[in-house]
Amino acid sequence: MTATAHDIDRLFARQDAHQHRVRATSAEQRIAKLQALRAAVVAHLPAAVAAMAEDFGKPGFEAACEVAALLGEIDHVVAHLAQWMQPVEVQPSASAAPGATARILREPKGQVLIFGPWNFPFALLLQPLVGAVAAGNVCVLKPSEITPATSAVCARLLRATFEEAEVAVVEGGPEIAAALLERPFDHIFFTGSTQVGKRVMAAAAKHLASVTLELGGKSPVIIDDDVDLAQAASRIAWGKYMNAGQICLSPDYVLVQAAQRDAFVAEVAHYVGTSLHVGGALNEADLSQIVNERNLRRLAGLIDDAVGRGARIALGGQVLASRRLAPTILVDVPRDAAIMQEEIFGPIMPVLSYEDIDDAVNFVNGRGKPLALYVFSRRAAFVDAVLARTSSGGVTINDVIAHVAEPGLPFGGVGPSGLGSYHGVYSFLAFSHERSVYGQAAENPMEAFGRPPYAGKLEMLTSMIS
Repeated sequence: MTATAHDIDRLFARQDAHQHRVRATSAEQRIAKLQALRAAVVAHLPAAVAAMAEDFGKPGFEAACEVAALLGEIDHVVAHLAQWMQPVEVQPSASAAPGATARILREPKGQVLIFGPWNFPFALLLQPLVGAVAAGNVCVLKPSEITPATSAVCARLLRATFEEAEVAVVEGGPEIAAALLERPFDHIFFTGSTQVGKRVMAAAAKHLASVTLELGGKSPVIIDDDVDLAQAASRIAWGKYMNAGQICLSPDYVLVQAAQRDAFVAEVAHYVGTSLHVGGALNEADLSQIVNERNLRRLAGLIDDAVGRGARIALGGQVLASRRLAPTILVDVPRDAAIMQEEIFGPIMPVLSYEDIDDAVNFVNGRGKPLALYVFSRRAAFVDAVLARTSSGGVTINDVIAHVAEPGLPFGGVGPSGLGSYHGVYSFLAFSHERSVYGQAAENPMEAFGRPPYAGKLEMLTSMIS
């Protein structure tokens, strides 16, 4: 049943009244909640895998990997939460009075709102919740209506695990999202498109709420001429065609030296032929569907536009009756084609040639700062030069997507690809306010100097700071 404005108001008021009890919970109490969440996730694993298959044909193995990543996040947070919750002692400055103290308390932000995306509808809804619970917040979650079966599984899981006053789930479409954004949450966590992220940030500004925006962009691959081309092609193709390219971290386009372009295309085609085909035909069971007809038409339109401008389909391009798009490679793509202006979010790989590192870097910098950058090279100097002259949310060298799996690294974008970061301790910090606490000494020798009357003190202060 879709929530009404009255339901949302009632829920918000109930969580508002309960948040102060939750903020006082100990590390042991929060760990117990996370362990209960973990048990619920494990119990709902078959249902989650089946739901993602129903929503967009996600292969069972990929769905299970999504759940495994979530469980790994819970385990990491549980192992370190007690340490993260400890006050951080700060050495007072030399100008502080003897005996003064300084520390930082990591406190919950309060009431938080989490929007989940449709491309990883299970893990990317619940993974931010891990940080919110660890930090001691109350939380409302809004799953994506584009994946209704998975949304229903998440709702059942959360309602069976948490009291509504602490963690609640609200299902519905864009009108429900808009209604939630009208409420004065303390923090909003959104994963999705840059376009919608701007609307979330504008709504948050009305209440001066803080935000974490996990967006996307055109994440490029730059291939040096000193690489194992077969290995690079295999790793890039895996990342590009997993989940049918519907990944914010998907390698969006590839820049390769002109002399190596055809060899690279041949290696990607070999990967597709050996990994995603059975008996000479595409193995549709190992390739996700495009999430809906609208997105399928959008992707087909990008191919048509590119071909109409002179691009050539080197592999794939077929739209299948099962709402799938065959893994596709485009070459000779004009740099002003529509496919080079927007995030693709599908199994289409434009392969562009570049002349030298200046050409590659300038092309990357001519677009918005991406969520990820992928550099393939055996030469440290080449990698360092690319890193020094570009900006991105994160980087993986000689692979794709791998940096997101390292729990010690923050995951997030920069500029149009996002704001803020999470994973591991960064999830805990994303939902925490770092509160400064200063304890003044009983005797402060400078106390009288800083107070009126000021006669004669200006000269003394001037001599001290000059």
